[in-house]
Amino acid sequence: MSAAVILAAVLGGGVLLIARRIFSRRSAVKILHYPDGMMRGKTIIVTGANCGIGKATAAELVKLQARVILACRDQQRAEDAALDIRREAGPNQGEVVIKHLDLASLKSVHSFCEEIIQEEPRIDVLINNAGVFQCPYTKTDEGFEMQFGVNHLGHFLLTHLLLDLMKKSAPSRIIMVSSKLYKYGNINFEDLNSEQSYNKAFAYSQSKLANLLFTLELAKRVGETGVTVNALTPGMVRTNLGRHIHIPLLAKPLFHLASWVFLKSPLEGAQTPLYLACSPEVEGISGKCFANCEEEELLSKATDDQAARKLWDISEAMVGLTN
Repeated sequence: MSAAVILAAVLGGGVLLIARRIFSRRSAVKILHYPDGMMRGKTIIVTGANCGIGKATAAELVKLQARVILACRDQQRAEDAALDIRREAGPNQGEVVIKHLDLASLKSVHSFCEEIIQEEPRIDVLINNAGVFQCPYTKTDEGFEMQFGVNHLGHFLLTHLLLDLMKKSAPSRIIMVSSKLYKYGNINFEDLNSEQSYNKAFAYSQSKLANLLFTLELAKRVGETGVTVNALTPGMVRTNLGRHIHIPLLAKPLFHLASWVFLKSPLEGAQTPLYLACSPEVEGISGKCFANCEEEELLSKATDDQAARKLWDISEAMVGLTN
């Protein structure tokens, strides 16, 4: 390796380290602390809890002595995550339970919910966190485009089937993990399955916009039942969500270094879902979206009542709740 290349690498690394210091001072995420045992007696479901934001959220809830159900597709990865969570939580911890849930299969969603309803006397918080990001064009078991099917329809059915139990458990909270990338999407009612054309970035943004519209409509429908529904955008977080994005081999070291500099850690990304799950400050608040533990103003496309109702009706038909 030439001296010029080495010098460039050293200088580049130095610039990134300085940038990290400057960037962290300007926009560091504050790690919130809650009273010990605050969630004792609470049962919480976290979808996609085997990695990333979901795992970090579950770990913090277990430290607060909650009973946390890791709803995951991959049994082995869920078991590995549970081991890590228990080890990290220490002696005064809550309970970790593993349940199989494949959001790309409506049959799996039904089976999961049937098991939960039979075994769990209450569900205090449902965190719809799992997601697929910009994958190649594939379909769910029922033939839906994968990103729309997993990110929206799977969680739509899951929430619907658990709603009666959550009403009985009130006050309870439903939390939808969306994304700021919703801004680049629209709900293409003429081609929700992207069968006419597929753009993986648009499909992801569409599914995240669907999360926000679902939150809006569900909050209205649950009304004064004691169930609140809120969404959040976690920002850019270092997770494996972007595993489908191709990065040239030579660019990977710089990409990973840049992600360490500018992206949030999973724990930082988990602060807003934790806030919505735990904080008394949001008790009774519903139908809103939050970012960095503060209410976020959404674009009009995400607060369109007519689009939200239309998406609800179509989603019910797609998952088999209505003809």
